[in-house]
Amino acid sequence: MPPTEPPTPPGRAPDGPRVILVAGVSGSGKSTVGILLAESLGWDYAEGDAFHPPANIAKMSAGRPLDDADRLPWLRLIAAWIDERLAKGEPGVVSCSALKRSYRELLTRGRPEVAVVLLDGDRDTIAARMRKRNGHFFSAGLLDSQFADLELPSPDENVLTAHITGSPGETVAHIREALDLTPACR
Repeated sequence: MPPTEPPTPPGRAPDGPRVILVAGVSGSGKSTVGILLAESLGWDYAEGDAFHPPANIAKMSAGRPLDDADRLPWLRLIAAWIDERLAKGEPGVVSCSALKRSYRELLTRGRPEVAVVLLDGDRDTIAARMRKRNGHFFSAGLLDSQFADLELPSPDENVLTAHITGSPGETVAHIREALDLTPACR
């Protein structure tokens, strides 16, 4: 009997991910890491914040956290972007907080070509980063609501956790190595 290939882990396409979802609380570096990762692979990048409807941005700008009802249309727009990439066979990287398991499931269910990377850091490190950034509608005062909503992935979700203790470049190198990503994946 010939040897068989080991089964593909859940959430991973046989030939590798085609879309990478960079997740984490606000201030964890999703945009920075997402842009660097996409550039290093020659893939397109989409900023998750650009999918927020104006009402969400106004709410966060006023210092009020979003709830599930606020996030659902935003998550559906990101899912549509992912589906468009997959349908066209064009790889991409998108950033999105994806704080809860239900959000990650909405973005990955039925999409084995999508890999989720959760940027993980402690509250003090992230708060310090947020205080240094200018011009972002999400204030450091909302960070506690993000950590309150964050549901750390369980092993069955097959989410790669990337600690943000190093530089963004080091985080990208870790992600590429862990997901076995090379520019040739296009």
